[in-house]
Amino acid sequence: MSGVRPATPVATESLCAAIGRTPLVRVRGLSKETGCGIFAKAEFMNPGGSAKDRVALALIEDARRSGALRSGGVIVEATAGNTGAGLAWIGRALGHRCLLVVPDGVSQGKVDHLLALGAEVRQVPDRAADHPGNYVAEARRLAESLPGGWWANQFDNPANREAHRLGTGPEIWTQTKGRVTDFVASVGTGGTLAGVGLALKERDPSIRVHCAEPAGAVVWSWVKDGRVESTPGSSIVEGIGQSRITANLAALKPDDAHLITDEEAVLMLQRVLREEGLFLGLSSAFNLCAARRVALEAGPGRVIVTVLCDGGGRYLQTVHNPAWLRAHGLPAGEAA
Repeated sequence: MSGVRPATPVATESLCAAIGRTPLVRVRGLSKETGCGIFAKAEFMNPGGSAKDRVALALIEDARRSGALRSGGVIVEATAGNTGAGLAWIGRALGHRCLLVVPDGVSQGKVDHLLALGAEVRQVPDRAADHPGNYVAEARRLAESLPGGWWANQFDNPANREAHRLGTGPEIWTQTKGRVTDFVASVGTGGTLAGVGLALKERDPSIRVHCAEPAGAVVWSWVKDGRVESTPGSSIVEGIGQSRITANLAALKPDDAHLITDEEAVLMLQRVLREEGLFLGLSSAFNLCAARRVALEAGPGRVIVTVLCDGGGRYLQTVHNPAWLRAHGLPAGEAA
């Protein structure tokens, strides 16, 4: 289970064809500590730098097949960053303009990244999911008002989930030689957790699926006692932590959920950089914290797989900035 990616024998037809088939990496320190094999899917090695490349390509290809997105049409989506980046570069490669609606709490670094990729970005106030001015509702209205507009609807479009059921999940099964016992992922749209979980359970129903959950989201209470209620507190993490059960997530209720604090995640972020050379975004650290907890609770011998959603380069102004961490009351690490 080295996770080494085999050499590509021939050139690909386009950069889109290089999406997926990412390495599965043993996290050595956590594996040694827990007595389990803890492995992480290095999704930051996709061409656009995140797991959302898979989703963006699947959404676009499905819409083009159905005729919902026509030649020269405009891709419109609500996004906190990574799906937008995937839609922007893949859309450009396939001849589509991309218009992205983002909540105004998203880091400026992510907005700058989307603009650099050629997307048009509209920032709107960060409002509750049921508010008529929520960024998702704004994206839908914009798509309906534009000639040739198509709303990607990543949260509830099943093509998102299918990208992971048909791609990421089978890759994990093959890379672990069918020995995976647990899969751990946080929830943004729910596509990764549900898609990979479905693929693995189709192959072995005893595999357990776990959600890594920040404070203030609803999946923990949904899993634990069927309520869709926010847990106390809030989190600084971007891109994960849902206020509702999306259509993608509703396809597979996790077997368990684990609340992770911002402080735990920041310390994990710093630990894996120091021990493994892994330079990651904060959502990846939430996943690793939950994988470690699963291992400690279950005991030695499990084979636990999680996802490294994206790299740290998009967070230089936030979780990789000691001054920013101090300002938010979080550990600033060795660089402090």
